Order: sequence, then structure tokens, then C-alpha cells
Amino acid sequence: MLLRLLLLICAPLCEPNVVFLTASPSQPIEGTSMTLTCNIQHTRQKSNFQFQFCFFKDGRVLGKGWNSSPDFQIATIWRENSGSYWCGAKTVPFIETWSRRIQIQVQRVPVSNVSLETQPPGGLVMEGEKLVLVCLVAGGTGDITFFWYKGALGLNLETKTQRSLMAKFEIPTVRESDAEQYYCAADNGYGPSLSGLVSITVRIPVSRPVLTLRAPGAEAVVVDVVELHCEAQRGSPPILYKFYHEDVTLGNSLAPSGGGVSFNFSLTAEYSGNYYCEANNGLGAQRSELVPLNITVPTRDRKELLTSGVIEVLLGILGLGTMALLFCCWLKRKIGRRAARDPPRSPPSPVPQQSTYLNSPDPEQQHPVYENVNVVRGDEVYSLVYHMQQELQPAAVGPPRTHIEDKDSSAIYSWLKKASITDLDYEDAM
Repeated sequence: MLLRLLLLICAPLCEPNVVFLTASPSQPIEGTSMTLTCNIQHTRQKSNFQFQFCFFKDGRVLGKGWNSSPDFQIATIWRENSGSYWCGAKTVPFIETWSRRIQIQVQRVPVSNVSLETQPPGGLVMEGEKLVLVCLVAGGTGDITFFWYKGALGLNLETKTQRSLMAKFEIPTVRESDAEQYYCAADNGYGPSLSGLVSITVRIPVSRPVLTLRAPGAEAVVVDVVELHCEAQRGSPPILYKFYHEDVTLGNSLAPSGGGVSFNFSLTAEYSGNYYCEANNGLGAQRSELVPLNITVPTRDRKELLTSGVIEVLLGILGLGTMALLFCCWLKRKIGRRAARDPPRSPPSPVPQQSTYLNSPDPEQQHPVYENVNVVRGDEVYSLVYHMQQELQPAAVGPPRTHIEDKDSSAIYSWLKKASITDLDYEDAM
């Protein structure tokens, strides 16, 4: 009887508690949070008892162990958090009760929308600069493995695994050989997802160009056609070339695909001197060294140049003479017009004349016709004499011969006296 009474008294106290574990959400996704709750289903008599709780995963205690909170939160859950979970509850200090185990499988989101970006943007980079290839994924959870590839054959450059939606690959010093197409891939366990191709263009400044002069013969002569060839061995196209003669621009030419260009021109004597060229592709200009050119003038051309020079001198002298003559004519006309405007002047004083006639039977019968001419130069007086021949009568007896019988009987001789001429006579003569 006593034993039965004890069982009746202890039965309510010894009744086992019902504990069960729930997870929210029940199928969590990587990168999100999850809350575990330990629930107790107990009798009415034990409703006022104080409980403590503890959570477990695969035999390991989660958190700090036993505490009074029935909830346990995992702020960020990952795929490796998948496993078997349960909890325990106990009254202080008596009975411990365990929940049944539940399996939690964390869901992983496959990567999606993989893309490749470059720094600097646009895929244009100077030789010697740093190039950064950035691989991005728009979606995906968990650890993601990134791959970088170069060229159509897919040469693997780098592989990185990290819990991130972005990864970078750097080329510290870009070379000309790095100009190629690139792409990347990302994988988080569901297979790789590829990005599109991105072309990288390495911009190379031009090197110092080389200028070459090409003439038809061993020596450049006038009227020859000379070719100037300028070429930079390195440099990204397009390249603009300029040609100079003694710092004077001769012309320019564009090389769209790189390489060199030529410039042709016909030589003249003034083209002797130094030549150089300049190359520029927008990343800086470079000049070539000076190249001298000596032009030989043929002998025939020299004669032609000399003849043309003499003709030019003669024409210049003739022009000066013509101008002097025109000036004299103008001056004479001006003086004539001034004389016409002045009042009449008195005639010059008569010049005494003495004439002696020889071989004349009767001096009174023969009268010479003469007129005085005004002075033009110096102090001389000139007389213009008109001689009229007359036949002698046969019966006439000639006068006695003088000591000048050897003279010609038809000659007439006269002696002239000088007279002082004033400026008035000079103006009248003009």
C-alpha cells in the first residue's frame, strides 16, 4: 500500500517533458540568417518550472552553452552550416530533456551574369602602366572560384576562391604582348559561368623616327625628284608624320596602320640645307636627326642663271636710263612753258661781222647770205653762210693775183669775232 501511494504521488513529477526543435526558415539560403527555437511541451503541473536550453550541431555545442533563451540565431548561414541540429531543455537542477534531431540543408544560389571590366576603363592602357581585370557576378552565394583567361585558346592566368561577388587580377606593367582578348569565369559548385570577351589595346608612344633621303643618282641635282622617307620603328597607329626643311614645314602624311610614309618634291637650288621629320600618335611627338642635303647645279643651268642675271642687270640699267630721259624731257617742257609765259625779251646785241672775199671780180656784186645762230654752248658765235655761184664774163680781166693763188677759187673764207653771251641768249636758244 505504501509503495502504491508513493507512485501516485511521484507520477506527475516524473512524467517526461516533450522537447522539439524548429528552424526558420526551414530551407535557408546561403548568405541569409536562420533562427533555431527549442520548444517544450510540458504538463500543466510543471508550467511554472524554470528551464534552461542548449543547442547542438553534429555533436558540438552552439553558442555559449546552457542559457535561459529558447532561441539561437545564426546571422549568416553558409553551405557548410548544413547538418544535424537538436536542442536540450532542463529544469534546475533536475531533469534534462532532448529534442529529436532535424536535418537542415543550406541552399546555395548559382552564380549568374558574369562580366569582366578593366581599369583603366575602355580597355585602353599605356605601355608600362598597370592593368586591372575585374571579374563580377550579379548573383551567387557561397565561395566562388574565379578564373581569368587570355586569348582565344583560353590560357589560364590566375585562379582565386573567395566569398565575394567580385575578384581582381592585376598586370603590374603592361607590355605590347599583353594586347589581347580576355575573359573570366566564376563557379560556386554548379559549374563555371563565363563572361564576354574584352579586348585590351596597349598604346605605345612613337619611337624616334629615322629620315632617309632617296635621290635618283649619287648626287642630288636641280630638277631631280627627291623622296623623303620617315619611319618610326615603334608606336601605336595612326601616326602623323611631318617633314621640315630648316624649320619650315614641307608637308605631312598620315599612316593609318603604322609604318613609314614618303614625301616627294622637285629640287631647286634653294632646297639645299638640313631636313628632319616628326612623328606623333597622340602620345607625344618625336623628331628625327638632321639630314643635310647638298644640291649640285649643272653647268648649263649655271650659264642660264648667269645669262638671266646679266639680262636682269641690263634691263635695270635701261629702265634707269629711260627714267632719266623722261625726266629731262619733262624738265625741258617745263622750262619752255615758263619762257612762253614771260614777256618778250630784247634781241641780243648785234655781233660785228667782217668778211673778206677772195677771187671775186666785184665784191659789191656778190652778196653772201648769212645768219647768226644764237649761242648754245660756251662763248662761240657761229654764222651760217649761203654761197651763190655766178659765172664770170669772158672779157673780164681778173684782178691781180695775190699771194694765195694756190687756194681754190670757189672757196669762201670768213673770220668770226667772239661775243659775250648773257643768260638771256641761253634761255632764247632753249
